[in-house]
Amino acid sequence: MMILFARHMMERAIWPRRALTSIIALLCSASLTAGPIDWQKEQEFWSFQKPVQHPLPSVWQKVWPSQPIDFFVLATLEAKGLKPSPEASKRTLIRRVTFDLTGLPPTPEEVTAFLLDTRPDAYAQLVERLVESRAFGERLASLWLPLARYAEDQAHQVGDDTKFFYPYAYKYRAWVIGAFNHDLPYDRFIKMQLAADKYGCEGQENLPALGFLGLGPKYYNRNRIDVMADEWEDRVDTLSRTMLGLTVACARCHDHKFDPITTHDYYALAGVFASTKMVNKVPGEAAPDVVGEGQKAPSAKEMSSATIHMVEDGEIKNLNIFIRGNPERKGELAERSLPRILCNGEPKPFQDGSGRKELAEAIGSPDNPLTARVFVNRIFGSFFGRPLVSTPSNFGHSGQPPSNPELLDDLAVRFMQEGWSVKSLVREIVLSSTYKQRSTISISGQFKDAARIDPENLMLWHMNRKRLSVEEWRDSVLFTCNQLSDRGGKSLELDDPKNFRRTVYGRVSRLKLNDTFMQFDYPDANVHAEKRTVTTTPIQKLFMLNSPFV
Repeated sequence: MMILFARHMMERAIWPRRALTSIIALLCSASLTAGPIDWQKEQEFWSFQKPVQHPLPSVWQKVWPSQPIDFFVLATLEAKGLKPSPEASKRTLIRRVTFDLTGLPPTPEEVTAFLLDTRPDAYAQLVERLVESRAFGERLASLWLPLARYAEDQAHQVGDDTKFFYPYAYKYRAWVIGAFNHDLPYDRFIKMQLAADKYGCEGQENLPALGFLGLGPKYYNRNRIDVMADEWEDRVDTLSRTMLGLTVACARCHDHKFDPITTHDYYALAGVFASTKMVNKVPGEAAPDVVGEGQKAPSAKEMSSATIHMVEDGEIKNLNIFIRGNPERKGELAERSLPRILCNGEPKPFQDGSGRKELAEAIGSPDNPLTARVFVNRIFGSFFGRPLVSTPSNFGHSGQPPSNPELLDDLAVRFMQEGWSVKSLVREIVLSSTYKQRSTISISGQFKDAARIDPENLMLWHMNRKRLSVEEWRDSVLFTCNQLSDRGGKSLELDDPKNFRRTVYGRVSRLKLNDTFMQFDYPDANVHAEKRTVTTTPIQKLFMLNSPFV
């Protein structure tokens, strides 16, 4: 418990990462050593088995399902003697789906037109218009960027030294928005963010995608091994939790206490990032970000406007295991590779430079049991207010099992079969009868048993009510006042009186998160954020009454 508490304090940026790393290592040294891992048994765990497509379950209410999702939901309900809720009104549906797909409310004219549209496919046409709008990519980017701990500076600054800041971080954000709008297949979406520079002409056009790694935290005294080890941990943690739903960084000091991840696995993955350097690169320049002896690195203001914050291969090396996380105590060599649990047999060492491309190919492979499941679960949760796996960045033993495993697997398999298309996945979700249910229902009468049997609505017998995120709330205020700008580009401070852009284009700081972001539960940008907290505070109410923005 003390180890978990220390990690929590670090992730909330309450204690410095380097100080807590030492504390965690000390606590781990007193822990019991886990026995040998039974790999065959571990691969029988649900998340380490490849997802399989299931036949549509038989249901009694055959007219209710409109998408494959509905068969799985309805079968679960009928097994308990329950029924789904009635469909929401058209006025509710257009507001719900417009917010979910664009992060904005519908205009009064759009609502009136939809209410008067009697075509049988009126709702499907509405969905198609929203999915093809520019706002769709902006909405999904708001979901992805906190996972990638997107930020434009660092948590520490000495004086006016800004050489580690990212004045052109917005290029990564623009790439993410564009990728969702152009329906870049999710497997390619992953590969470009890890190794775009390794994919020839296609990769050269997608270099800003490398901001996933290139915008990570940097610390002072970066030439020290203990400091570099902290940076490697950030890369391992962000990648593994975001794309694989595994807490691999827990194995930095000891074999994972719950999951089949060893310290060897951790350092095999960390070696990829130890062989990768973060650079501020101007395309066409042969030697990016090179600072000679006695030269001063350029500040944020001195960087060229053509700069891309990215990564490329550096000195290729394998890491020794740091015993108990101590870089001064070196154990056996861990060749760069994928964690053993994700391999069929012993891991094959990476041979292509740092190994980033091989890592990207392994994560984006349909043979990987986690990748599609993790992403489908995140998208499902964003639309239904609760994911099928309630620990979306932890699909391990210490996470929660899926509430409907057959549905999760079926969605994951069909997601891959349909070319990893995010838009196809989204269409199925919002066109489903499950999504169109009412959220406000009486728990008396026919729903009394449902409320008693499933008070948390895990079986989705009604639609969950959802609070607007800070992005949706602020954007809707500007939109309703007819002041919302459709401009993107370089970030502006959120409380700049001239900032009428969408909130996703606001500057995100690790050093000091904007007060509005902070008050309305935007996550800490120093670490990967799997979900947002939901708070109700007097400060929020006072902001609504007294802020210059309102």
